[in-house]
Amino acid sequence: MLATAFAVSGEAMAQPAGRQVKPTIVLVHGAFAESSSWNAVIADLNKDGYTAIAAANPLRSVAGDAAAVSAVVRSISGPVVLVGHSYGGPVITEAANGKNNVKALVYVAGFAPETGESSLTLSAKFPGSTLGDALLPVTQPDGGQDLYIRSEKFHEQFAADVPSTEASLMAATQRPVAKAALAEPSGVASWKTIPSYAIYGSADRNIPPAVMKFMAERAHAVKTVVVEGASHAVMVSHPNEVAALIEEAASAR
Repeated sequence: MLATAFAVSGEAMAQPAGRQVKPTIVLVHGAFAESSSWNAVIADLNKDGYTAIAAANPLRSVAGDAAAVSAVVRSISGPVVLVGHSYGGPVITEAANGKNNVKALVYVAGFAPETGESSLTLSAKFPGSTLGDALLPVTQPDGGQDLYIRSEKFHEQFAADVPSTEASLMAATQRPVAKAALAEPSGVASWKTIPSYAIYGSADRNIPPAVMKFMAERAHAVKTVVVEGASHAVMVSHPNEVAALIEEAASAR
């Protein structure tokens, strides 16, 4: 994935000097997903002339995952829009710090933490999440735990508005997140100095919509889109709406 990322970003770096280029879109998946969850969004962005990179998110720790995404951002000569889904929200929030070429943050059913907050503390701020009962913990050799969503509960929990055949594939290819990563306090809240945008579904069962409304309002998001009936996998079920908001963030002056 990184090899692909650098190959694509190299195209952005090769743009003629002085030419006004569109921002490169760096998409960061969250827990229980992987880079291909952005495929339909990328297709829309490419059609409209944007270069998009689905960066690999290790899902091990906020600081470490952000460092991996930062390496991709540093490889790009030109403006960048960082997009994060779910736990990818804290990752882009941290990855944007100190990057003068990041012009916007887009939270796609994503956490937008204040300094010191974690994904776990935010998800419990308002009632409504049913994720806890759907999780399958797997103990690692170091004593830590990886978390999966149980395959039989994945469709209803994560992607209720996605066709069952596709949801089954998503369940089989899901990436686990380290439990410690979800509990890790976030660093500096870059959304305080970088324009932010938010989109989420009204039927999200992982992160309560009330939590995402709270975070978007707290961050003074330039625009917030609520997709009626959409699940946590809003980038899969409603890629056009997600791509449209990303393009709005990318074209803002």
